Amino acid sequence: MMTEAPLLQLAEINKHFPGVHALKNVHFDVRRGEVHALIGENGAGKSTMIKIVSGVYQPETGAIQLEGQRVHFANPREAQRAGIATIYQELGLYPELSVAENIFMGHAPTKNRGFFQTIDWERMEQGAEALLAELNIYNLDVQAKVGTLNVGNRQRVEIAKALSLDARILIMDEPTAALTESDVEQLFSIVRLLRERGVSIIYISHRLNEVFELADRVTVLRDGEYIGTNDVADTSESELISMMVGRTIENLFPKQAAEIGDVVLEVRNLNRPPLTRDISFSVRAGEIVGLAGLVGSGRSETAQVIFGVLPAESGTILLNGEAVEIHRPSEAVRHGIGYVPEDRGRQGLVREMTLRENTSMAVLESVSRNTFVNRAEERRLANHSIQQLSIRATGPEQIVNKLSGGNQQKVVVSKWLASNPKLLIMDEPTRGVDVGAKSEIHRLMSQLAAEEGLAILMISSELPEILGMSDRILVMREGHLVGEFSRAEATQELIAHAMMSEEARRTSEASA
Repeated sequence: MMTEAPLLQLAEINKHFPGVHALKNVHFDVRRGEVHALIGENGAGKSTMIKIVSGVYQPETGAIQLEGQRVHFANPREAQRAGIATIYQELGLYPELSVAENIFMGHAPTKNRGFFQTIDWERMEQGAEALLAELNIYNLDVQAKVGTLNVGNRQRVEIAKALSLDARILIMDEPTAALTESDVEQLFSIVRLLRERGVSIIYISHRLNEVFELADRVTVLRDGEYIGTNDVADTSESELISMMVGRTIENLFPKQAAEIGDVVLEVRNLNRPPLTRDISFSVRAGEIVGLAGLVGSGRSETAQVIFGVLPAESGTILLNGEAVEIHRPSEAVRHGIGYVPEDRGRQGLVREMTLRENTSMAVLESVSRNTFVNRAEERRLANHSIQQLSIRATGPEQIVNKLSGGNQQKVVVSKWLASNPKLLIMDEPTRGVDVGAKSEIHRLMSQLAAEEGLAILMISSELPEILGMSDRILVMREGHLVGEFSRAEATQELIAHAMMSEEARRTSEASA
């Protein structure tokens, strides 16, 4: 039986970024009129690959063929002209413009008016209505401002926009991440409709149930490498999970044995919908508790509820057995909680300020007298941090923006260590740092837990980090805790299954 020639084919694709080999000889192809799912853990290379297909990045080596002809896209516009459209998770629409204006942005129909050409508004709106009708969408006002629409309708505008460009390959990046259940069902109907009309769809998702419901084939990337392509009809959830997480972690995360003490943090029935729903767990002195889950599962939101960034609507937070009220971060700090945020650039540092100023930021009251900051005490703190965390800097007066990503992350950690916290929440503690800095941060975490009895709640998208550093592992999915595993029993397959499987969610809700 002959296999249909691919419409789009990538071969031996390589791409580097500073300190990272993002794609390593990657292969991928999509046939006409098929849904080809692309899956892998965070950092597997999926986003880099689709940005190469859509012209945002260019490969260093390798070949891209479209209908058997080699092509090179210097920019996204060239990819669009070739019939490739991408719908990113963060939708690229103009909220103050209408539905019709967004659909025809950059290629609006025009008409002559004397010596000038003007936009033909009537034709544009009629064209927008016709494109939406092709998707069986009849209740969307093409004159409405996009900013007034819900996420599902904004996404439909993006799909109509792709059709207006005569897209024959549509890339959808985590398209259901922010959709309601009814919007998801409508999206699935649109995807099936497009497939029937011969549009090829590259569908990126962490949700394996979507892969089995929609896709014809599925390709797995891991650590920037091509692992394999399976027909969906001939594979299983457990096989795909094994392909996605098939790394070993021996000796990559050496961890000191720690004496686990009394409960430092306990949360009971913590609620702030939609992404923190009836959450209950504890963290003990000397214990590192890993919090795992996919992007959008509610991990960071739960941490922000505990720290007072997003105060809880209901539930109880206890520190050392006493209930506390935390409505803002300053109250969390006074109760002995430190928080290393996911986005160090926007939330963790003031990059234009010095290492000295950033290090003292969480303890300004203790290094100040009246309205005057004790610069000598700030310098002492900064020098201690440089030594304790092996921060590579010229000294306390170096501007933080001039440090490497790993050293910037160490400055964020040092800021909170200066406050002598009882509990340290670390959200993606090693994201965007090189291997050496990762090792140093892991060493520091282990040392703080084992030697100083610090309680640590660590959120991470990297399963090896979760497994390598955690004494106990909690798993979140769609705002709920769906699993808890001891260090001894946890495996990558168990954690990944809890993160992705609808069965784990149902089991958790049934036991609640």
